[in-house]
Amino acid sequence: MTYKEKVALRKAFNDIPGTYVLTPEHSQKGYGLNMFCMSLNKEENRAKFRENEAEYLKGYKLTDEQRDAILSRDYLRCLQLGGNIYYVFKIAIFDRRSMQYVGGKMSGVTEEEFRDMMLSGGRSIIGNRSKEEKNG
Repeated sequence: MTYKEKVALRKAFNDIPGTYVLTPEHSQKGYGLNMFCMSLNKEENRAKFRENEAEYLKGYKLTDEQRDAILSRDYLRCLQLGGNIYYVFKIAIFDRRSMQYVGGKMSGVTEEEFRDMMLSGGRSIIGNRSKEEKNG
């Protein structure tokens, strides 16, 4: 794939509402955030985080916005700030939250409403194909 084709593909992905493609640039932006999330794989790190979340986060290279998003459990904001959903979901697991809970929080509905939406086929494609269409 040529550079020009890659740029066109990224532009197309950026037009999908609510989509945060983990490009190299986006991944680099979220490196510290994702490394924090990965640290929660170890029990000793979960214990330290549980003891004092704000203090524990000082051990990671995070922006103030990333730190605030983690502390407020704003999963969508974590994705917008470079987080990968696979890693960010580790925060939800730490809090004993389900994927349906996280999906609901990111979609502005309850856990039950999100679950029901998924069981009935997901969100309508109408108005969700492109930002241009949605704002058009």
